[in-house]
Amino acid sequence: MSKYTNIKIDTLSMQDMMDEDSDLIPLLTPEDEEEMNKELVPATLPILPLRNTVLFPGVVIPITATRDKAIALIKEVNKGDKILGIVAQKDPASKNPTFDDIYHTGVVAQILRVLKMPDGNTTVIIQGKKRMQIKEAVQQEPYLTATAVEIIDDLFVQDTDEFKEIIETVKETALNVIQENPNIPTEGTFAIKNIQSNSFLINFISSNIDLSVEEKQELLEINNLQDRAIATLKKLNVELQRLELRNDIQNKTRVDLDQQQREYYLHQQLKTIQEELGGNSHEAEVQELITKSLTKKWSKDIKETFEKEVARMKRLNPQMPEYSIQRNYLELMLELPWDTYSEDKFDLKQAQKVLERDHFGLEKVKDRIIEHLAVLKLKGDMKSPIICLYGPPGVGKTSLGKSVAEALGRKYIRMALGGLRDESEIRGHRKTYIGAMPGRLIQNIKKAGTSNPVFVLDEIDKMASGMQGDPASAMLEVLDPEQNSAFYDNFLEVGYDLSKIMFIATANSIGDIPWALRDRMEMINVSGYTIEEKMEIAKRHLLPKQLKEHGLKSSHLKINKQELEFVVTGYTRESGVRNLEKVIAKLVRYAAKSIAMEEEYEVNLTTEIIQQVLGPARMERDKYENNDVAGVVTGLAWTSVGGDILFIESILSKGKGLSITGNLGTVMKESATIALEYIKAHAEELGVKQKVLDENKVHIHVPEGATPKDGPSAGITMLTSLVSVFTKRKVKAKLAMTGEITLRGKVLPVGGIKEKILAAKRANIKEIILCEANRKDIEEIKESYLKGLKFHYVTEMNQVLEIALTKQKVKKLTTVAEA
Repeated sequence: MSKYTNIKIDTLSMQDMMDEDSDLIPLLTPEDEEEMNKELVPATLPILPLRNTVLFPGVVIPITATRDKAIALIKEVNKGDKILGIVAQKDPASKNPTFDDIYHTGVVAQILRVLKMPDGNTTVIIQGKKRMQIKEAVQQEPYLTATAVEIIDDLFVQDTDEFKEIIETVKETALNVIQENPNIPTEGTFAIKNIQSNSFLINFISSNIDLSVEEKQELLEINNLQDRAIATLKKLNVELQRLELRNDIQNKTRVDLDQQQREYYLHQQLKTIQEELGGNSHEAEVQELITKSLTKKWSKDIKETFEKEVARMKRLNPQMPEYSIQRNYLELMLELPWDTYSEDKFDLKQAQKVLERDHFGLEKVKDRIIEHLAVLKLKGDMKSPIICLYGPPGVGKTSLGKSVAEALGRKYIRMALGGLRDESEIRGHRKTYIGAMPGRLIQNIKKAGTSNPVFVLDEIDKMASGMQGDPASAMLEVLDPEQNSAFYDNFLEVGYDLSKIMFIATANSIGDIPWALRDRMEMINVSGYTIEEKMEIAKRHLLPKQLKEHGLKSSHLKINKQELEFVVTGYTRESGVRNLEKVIAKLVRYAAKSIAMEEEYEVNLTTEIIQQVLGPARMERDKYENNDVAGVVTGLAWTSVGGDILFIESILSKGKGLSITGNLGTVMKESATIALEYIKAHAEELGVKQKVLDENKVHIHVPEGATPKDGPSAGITMLTSLVSVFTKRKVKAKLAMTGEITLRGKVLPVGGIKEKILAAKRANIKEIILCEANRKDIEEIKESYLKGLKFHYVTEMNQVLEIALTKQKVKKLTTVAEA
């Protein structure tokens, strides 16, 4: 006997199935059966097909309605007399059965209860009433409806001795089946013993016996009650014999197993199942790891750690979550390139050729790489340096790492640090956590396969602190040549040697790098390019690269030197070449589109075609302005994207005091205040009349107010502007300056000299005033960068004014009060 496989009756509230005053579901009595038999069968019935279930008269079962037709039928019937016809489907897979898909012999049933389950399904408690035969289909939609007639049971045999003996045998056999089958609850015994109606007993057992739908349907269709009882008894005997045979086999093979034997038996079963499925058993996995470890060349400490962790893995149950973590840990140890190093290339001339081929300029960086190779060649071993390339975007800092790796013959790894907030990204997670992983450093080294790659730490100045720790502090050990020989990763839990790795960090601004981290690196400034260098880079690298990426050949598009200079100066304003590459890509797309559309186009680009493709030249902001107005002086500034020129404008108006505009920072405002106070203190020496100072309000403005500006380097520019507006003397043409001032009139050095020089050249400046202490910075710059420029080195403010201001007065007056 069996329970319904498609319905879990124990999930229902039994109280919901009963009347409010009842405690149990009463079994059908002969009196109930007699009352049920008196009920008439409606001429037309709504038909509900069931899958995998056959309902018998008197039996109560729950069913779950999932199909739309079934739900609609139940709702409609539940509103009325609650009577419907129940039949079984011939094919359980049919989702929308028709009259041809169902058996025509079924049961008239009544809905006892409709329950809305927590999962959203509708569960209905129904009870079979009497058998019926479908005669004719009435409708298919919205649900099946048909005419039906009652099937009368042949009950005249009930009083014979033979029938009574058959019923007793059926009861006894059913009780034996319940006893032999552990899956049937003992409550079934009480139900069988307490059923008084013979016909209901046969129906109850037929409904619960372990038979197919076809076999149960055969029982339902037998009219003679004695014949149905005999057929049911045959099915019961078959099931009883099957259960007894199975139990005999289990009893013969059952042995007493202690805990160790039981675990061994279960492991062997699991092993067999895994082998059948094509997987590896637990022992095979462990043995495979041990076999791999025999070929590894690692230190005694690492070997002992591995053996200890393998022994721990053997003790773990493969079903435990810790088992997969332990396996991942051991696999990581085997995959890491312990003491595996790629051989460095010591052909210095070839290395120099590679660096020159891939990057134009950047002499300092190239010299540093060649120096490193030279030391390696002579000594054979050396702690790799920690180099930090800092400079504006687009100058080739990141791509330089690839060239260095090729020159050294090492593997190349790049790790982006921009926006990194989690310390575990560097140091990894402790392996006690589910989903633990090593840090990205160890992961990348595993991927590289060697312990001495070239490792580019990109955008090291963009790391940020978060709730998960400070990754910049975690990098201190990584980038210290004295400590990183035993770098500790939380997941690996043993020291890993990073000292042979050549780290190359990149940054845009060294001010954003923590001081302790900056102290561990060798800072190399990668400054911007001159117009000539940009043209050479575009010709050698950018144009060929873009032609290749767009599927064109060098013969499809050509740009002459003059037109290339027009592109560089008219459409880009940057220290690097990233925007220049975008502009060249747009010109290449112009050629690609013309070729694809089979249109004629000019292979040799002219200025007119360039303007037609790119639009009018836009970069006019850094052009020098004339000196016809007093108080306008050209200064030099450093920005995160390179050097730039800026104009300091001063004007006098009626009133008193000083006002400053232009989105200036605190330091720059202080420079303006110092300049004005210096002029007041030395008015007579500077030729400024006291009346002009007393009766005029000074306003200083730095154009492009949307751009924040700060720093002390505009000090001498502001002082020159103020003296010019107070004395109405012209400022020398084609002149720019940069330097900090003090109240004593001293000129102090400033930074970013190379970027400022390049900005001056772009603006067609001819003369530059600098502090004497900045002379050494000029001497470090290539001669080609300085071509066409004249430098004036000063120490006192008087020297600046002597060089910058002419004796010629301006024609246009800007002061209100005249002397």
